[in-house]
Amino acid sequence: MTVWSVIGAGVAGLAVASELVARGAQVQLFDPAGPPGPHGCSWWAGGMLAPWCEYENAEEPVLRLGQAAIDWWAARTQVHRCGTLVVANARDLPDLRRFARRTDGYSEINRDEIRALEPDLGAFGKGLYFEAEAHIDPRQALHDLYHQLRDNGVTFHHGPAPGHLANAIDCRGLHARDMLHDLRGVKGEMLVIRCPDVSLTRPVRLLHPRMPLYIVPRGDGIYMLGATMIEAEDSSRITARSMLELLSAAYALNPAFGEAEVLEIGVDLRPAFPDNLPRVRRLGGVIFANGLYRHGYLLAPALAQGVADLALENKHSEMVDEDCA
Repeated sequence: MTVWSVIGAGVAGLAVASELVARGAQVQLFDPAGPPGPHGCSWWAGGMLAPWCEYENAEEPVLRLGQAAIDWWAARTQVHRCGTLVVANARDLPDLRRFARRTDGYSEINRDEIRALEPDLGAFGKGLYFEAEAHIDPRQALHDLYHQLRDNGVTFHHGPAPGHLANAIDCRGLHARDMLHDLRGVKGEMLVIRCPDVSLTRPVRLLHPRMPLYIVPRGDGIYMLGATMIEAEDSSRITARSMLELLSAAYALNPAFGEAEVLEIGVDLRPAFPDNLPRVRRLGGVIFANGLYRHGYLLAPALAQGVADLALENKHSEMVDEDCA
């Protein structure tokens, strides 16, 4: 039986391995850094399964392919189907109207309806509610995929993959730039905070003129604040400006966030192709799956399905880059 060797244990590699195993393939996985953890870009993510919201500034495949991600993840980890709430301060209502024009799948709600959904956001008079959207805890999702794969007989090698590996699928993110020369890194910065004085049950997006904010509940008064999108290759530190603007936007959402504790600061480089859409390429006998940009958890299932189609059936889905396959 053919053994497929997946290289990289981030969300792309784990999703690809999960999809291959679900179709009856035999898989081994290589990652020199070991199991998922803070060393990986996938660790520092919001985990929002929000295709309608993301369509506001993304291409059509993000909306269409992202909708199927919710059920794909629900078969593998806990999915919170609470929707997404989008709000803006009174002076920024033109931004809310512009957001509404650019997307779909929402209902317009007033102050009382916002309070019914999130009592701690009663200061906002208008909002958009994307009821069909969902979110996951990305770290729990990585943990669940990792252990499900182990339980299904996948062998994990905590070291570099040997050269000239047969039936290899490369999911190394930016480390694959030695072969994928059109990849670039997009810097994302985020914070994990604790604020027990604020209770939110679903992701909330605040449309802000300088930095639109999203905040995702993690339970027990812990929230993820994100995230910047900076065309830069330096992932060593968060900038003072980004830190100030993330915290200022959170304060604008609810002043109680001014008393929050900062638990973690995350900085990563997200791999992206020029059009910010993922690609499956076959080069020199190796299948490359890459370019998830800011849509890691939203588009990883579609990327994994594209890889499995190509590897197991030689079927070229829309994810396959025909010019390079």
